[in-house]
Amino acid sequence: MRRTGSGHAALAALALLLVAMPAWASIEFYQTADRTEVGTEDVFQLTVVVVDPPDTAQVQFPSPGDFEVLSSSQSTQRSIEMSGGGPPVIQTVRKHVLLMRANRPGTLTIPPAVLTASGRTWRTEPIKMTVRRGHVEPPRPQASRQPPNPFPNFPGPLGRMPDPFADEENEEPDDRRQQEDVRIPRGDSDLFLRATIDKKQVYVGEQVTLSLYIYSRVDLSSVDAVTMPKLEGFWSEDVESPTQLTGEQRVVNGIPYRTYLLRRRALFPVKSGNLSVTAAEADITTGFLFAGHRVHRVSNALEVEVKPLPPGGPKGVSSAQVGQWDLSLEVSQTRVELGQPVTVKVILEGAGNVKNVTPPRLEVPPALKVYDPTTTDKVMPDKWRIQGRRVQEYLVMPQRTGTFTLPALEFPYFDPRTGRYEVARTEPVVLTVEPGAGGVSSSPATAAPQHVTDAAAEQKNVLTASGLRPLRYQARFEEPAAAVWQRPFFVPVLLSPLGLMLALVLVGLVRGRLSNPDEGSRNRQRAKAARKRLAEAEKLREGSSSAFYGEVEKAVLNFLEARLHAPVGGLTRDALDAKLAGAGVDAERRQRVRFVLEACDAGRFAPGAEAAARERILDDAAAVMEGWDK
Repeated sequence: MRRTGSGHAALAALALLLVAMPAWASIEFYQTADRTEVGTEDVFQLTVVVVDPPDTAQVQFPSPGDFEVLSSSQSTQRSIEMSGGGPPVIQTVRKHVLLMRANRPGTLTIPPAVLTASGRTWRTEPIKMTVRRGHVEPPRPQASRQPPNPFPNFPGPLGRMPDPFADEENEEPDDRRQQEDVRIPRGDSDLFLRATIDKKQVYVGEQVTLSLYIYSRVDLSSVDAVTMPKLEGFWSEDVESPTQLTGEQRVVNGIPYRTYLLRRRALFPVKSGNLSVTAAEADITTGFLFAGHRVHRVSNALEVEVKPLPPGGPKGVSSAQVGQWDLSLEVSQTRVELGQPVTVKVILEGAGNVKNVTPPRLEVPPALKVYDPTTTDKVMPDKWRIQGRRVQEYLVMPQRTGTFTLPALEFPYFDPRTGRYEVARTEPVVLTVEPGAGGVSSSPATAAPQHVTDAAAEQKNVLTASGLRPLRYQARFEEPAAAVWQRPFFVPVLLSPLGLMLALVLVGLVRGRLSNPDEGSRNRQRAKAARKRLAEAEKLREGSSSAFYGEVEKAVLNFLEARLHAPVGGLTRDALDAKLAGAGVDAERRQRVRFVLEACDAGRFAPGAEAAARERILDDAAAVMEGWDK
């Protein structure tokens, strides 16, 4: 009986073993790295693959101290194969992808990954990595490794099942190719600040576009303050300054980020050599409402190699004459009566340093009087470039009748796209000056008309149509009366001009004092108006952030203009600081002025700024205006 019972027990144990075998017998577990030779600045990919894992399978990833795990992801692929008349074969492949970076150079080892399932434990093979300092170019892409064949006894495609993730390994996102210069900093990989330039090598005067981005994998609430880089050796213009945070998805070294553009500026180098763009700084608040956390981030510094303009260019070509330019001439009328003005516009338009370029000066014959021009600019920046037009408008007054020629104008410039010097030209304009209405020229009527280029050689005048009118006299005889000085009104009339003159002088002095105050009075009035505007800004403290910060900025700038006796609205922060230093303003007040203006610039990025922050800005702006030397 015991023998019979023992046989049944053995069969039952064998059946249980056969039932349990599929849970672990076909498991395949391994790890691979896309590169075995990397640099300390490179990000590589570690892939851990489990084939046909049980539902209870747990994977423990390697956590080496010599490597930093930047991100991890998981995907599962399931396929069904039909072979002949047999049952279908289902295969499940679970793939874990870790993006890692080495912390130090040397020969390092990635420990094995561990899989536990059904009371058993599997370990992968360790991977040896050669790590060098800096950046190491990746090897040429090769055919990706396929998972080991879990069904070696099945012929046909089932025995050579393709890797379902092969396309994913070979595919490189477009954002990664576009952002290949972006480096993920150590310690701040979830939120960092990066500055980029579109060109690293340019000519003097050629535009370089600087962009400042926030890269974030956490929720952002606001940007509280932004300090732009110092731009020594550059003329800068704003291209794009978003008023609110708008993010877009980008992938850096396989890691998805949400990027936010803070500023985009056009830089025009004014000298050759290696010019540095210092690091920018920003105070950023993450999270929402009362759970926000404020952090300070510093961007990377940049360097631009600036080449001098090639030799052999036209005389007098400056760095502002770099770009693509067109020159044109507009005349209000080409036939005009004597004594009537003519408006001539010299128009220079194109892509380049629009606000710093100077069109050629208009030259006219001596018989035409030309007045100093008025200059207007119209800048039309697109997403990356500064372009627009600069117009100089002249008022030309003919002094004589005749035919005159406004000579052609030339504007030499250097085109960095072609690397050659070019010249933009206008056509000459013929201007005909005729006598006024009813007038005749002093030249004989029988003389044949002659077209000359300069009327200064001819003596021509214009008379009115009716000539000189004769004088007409009328006389009337009256009886002699008393002498004028004997009449009672003589003395008052005699003294009235003197009294009237004194009264006019007195009224003129009073009006002059009221309407034309001296420079000191005007400055005091402007300073008083600036303080009043700051008081108006305080009423907007609970309203729109853009209106509030804009009013504070205008109040401070108007106050500085009143105290410095010069406009400061178009100055950069460094230029304004230099002007304040030249006026004898102490360093503490200059620093406070810079803080207030930069806080106003950043205020429009924070529509939900705290009331305490606005209160501080008002206090600092008031402190700027108080205690100023008279």
